[in-house]
Amino acid sequence: MSGDGDGNAGTDDAGDADASRRVRVRGIYATALTRSLLDAGHDVVQASPPIRRRFDADLPAADHDASVETTDDRQGVGVAGDPDAVATLREHLLDVGHDALAWDDPAPLGAVFDGVVSETLGGGAVIDLGESGAEGYLPFDNTDGYVGEDDILRVQVLSPAAPWEDDRPVLDTRIRAMAGLATLVPGREGVRVSGADDADARELAGMTDLLSVDAPDGWGIEWSRDARDADMDALGDALARASEHARTLDGALEEPQNEPGPLASPTAGAWVWFGRECRFALDDLRRRVTTTMPGHHRTKAASRSASAGVDLAEALVASDEFARDPDADTDFPFGVVTDQFGPHVGDRVAIGHGKPDGRLIVLGRGEVTDLDPSDGSVTVERRMTAGGSYDALDARREAGDVATTTFREGRWWYPTVYRDEDGERKGTYVNVCTPVEAFPDAVRYVDLHVDVVKHGDGRVERVDDDELDEAVERGELTERLAEKARSVATALERAL
Repeated sequence: MSGDGDGNAGTDDAGDADASRRVRVRGIYATALTRSLLDAGHDVVQASPPIRRRFDADLPAADHDASVETTDDRQGVGVAGDPDAVATLREHLLDVGHDALAWDDPAPLGAVFDGVVSETLGGGAVIDLGESGAEGYLPFDNTDGYVGEDDILRVQVLSPAAPWEDDRPVLDTRIRAMAGLATLVPGREGVRVSGADDADARELAGMTDLLSVDAPDGWGIEWSRDARDADMDALGDALARASEHARTLDGALEEPQNEPGPLASPTAGAWVWFGRECRFALDDLRRRVTTTMPGHHRTKAASRSASAGVDLAEALVASDEFARDPDADTDFPFGVVTDQFGPHVGDRVAIGHGKPDGRLIVLGRGEVTDLDPSDGSVTVERRMTAGGSYDALDARREAGDVATTTFREGRWWYPTVYRDEDGERKGTYVNVCTPVEAFPDAVRYVDLHVDVVKHGDGRVERVDDDELDEAVERGELTERLAEKARSVATALERAL
């Protein structure tokens, strides 16, 4: 499911005392989301040192109900933890901006499945996880025996994967009860501490003996690194939660392997994709806390080198004690960012066509033939191969055809003009989408189904309103976001 909000992530019902959650936040959105979560009445725990320095607030080293972590591609966040907490945070994050979309994770962290091997690759196996249609990847290093096609294996999700990423969740055949600060491992004895030296491990083992909670028989305790800074109450809460998960998994482990499908899911997961408007809303939240350049999150989402550049620029500004004006009318410096990090004329970029159901489809790659920093536009040209026809244009796709697409940063639509090898126009297809973002290696947006086309004979036609309506009925888009798409399509009809 997906949706949008009213642009204020700090005023949802999660601020009620009964809905208050303990949240661990990590990644490039951490400062903004910490501000938002605190405003909504949630508790931010296990905060990183920079976050603790920036906030004049109690940020305890307590166990968390759910975590919010930036995805590897920096396009959004993953939420994992207690099902009720995940549901609360998912709705809160959807309220960041119009172009936030969210999906429940069919294979969340810690979920256990019986899966069937559908394919073996060089370093592992692809596992069919059952009727949900989810697949996982089992590295051969994460299994003790031979794995062949059609084998049925009991597996656990070790690392989930966002729906828009071209990746599968990583699996393991060794089952654990994972619960924040504490993880329980079946068949192991004693207490271990991840990444700790012997002295820290001995101290934490001694504290464990004093807790009023015991691990279930047959399960050993492994504390996370953050557990070294936690107090006794936090350790007790974490061990109690892990023990509850272990008892849930005990029943699943006793079930015979039969056919692919889920066996147990002690925790839930969700994914939230942030569009361009969300990133600027998050800038506003962050600016209330610390020095924040225009387009902070938009730039950081572009690449790791761009993210490092933002940190340097803001550190220099802060060191000179520049006055911060939260109400300043500043624009995203598109020209500066693209000049430094790309794309540049001559580069090849992918067209990352997101779908409302969470998938990402790459429509191909093209060459950047023009770039105008003054209005944030990037022109991409693709040479087409023969075969089939152009969607909704009633024109054949032939060798020598050229597709010229002009993307403008922040615009809710973009046009593609198709011409034959002689330069004759075959038609124009205008895609309605969430606001476009032009990153160094890809242009990104989420398609909103309804489109407007102009045929070679000049006839204008609006298409796929029914698909937009169906997406709303399925819960993939909110009515508010759909109405925005319809209004954009209406304006395009009139303009063409």
